Amino acid sequence: MNEEIEFIIDSAKEAMNNAIEHLIKELRTIRAGKATPSMLSNVMVDYYGAQTPLSQVANVNTPDARTISIQPWEKSMLQAIEKAIQIANLGFNPMNNGDVIMINVPPLTEERRIGLAKQAKAEAENAKVGIRNARKEANNDIKKTDISDDMKKNSEADIQDLTNSYIKTIEEKLSVKEKEIMTV
Repeated sequence: MNEEIEFIIDSAKEAMNNAIEHLIKELRTIRAGKATPSMLSNVMVDYYGAQTPLSQVANVNTPDARTISIQPWEKSMLQAIEKAIQIANLGFNPMNNGDVIMINVPPLTEERRIGLAKQAKAEAENAKVGIRNARKEANNDIKKTDISDDMKKNSEADIQDLTNSYIKTIEEKLSVKEKEIMTV
């Protein structure tokens, strides 16, 4: 295979891997019944005038499946963290006991589970669009190369096989997440 084609295929693979990594990150933030520190990964705290991720100002743990505990590194940050969690509008009611902030994660209602499953599907669809865009870009680049038509067709078939395998990976990850969300 010619170097130019290899480069095009490698670039497509990289773009497709990035789409999968982004999907995994997004699915991790979708709540699935069980408390996890990643539920608070998007919470930004006002830390001396700068918006800072919660994980950089406190230790976030899950002592059990229904509780998240947040231990700030500075006690003066308790109110700011509590406020940031409420502003993030995650549906949590933080309780401040003067040392630690505790969040009891309520069990998901059936309606909420269906909504979260839809959200997961939307994220998977976004990842598929990213994969297809990478395929389209690679096919356009292949058409611009100065190689035989047979090599172009073979290269486009290779890109399609790559696309199919990545789409299958997305479907598998979505299926696992939906099962996790819908399990009571």
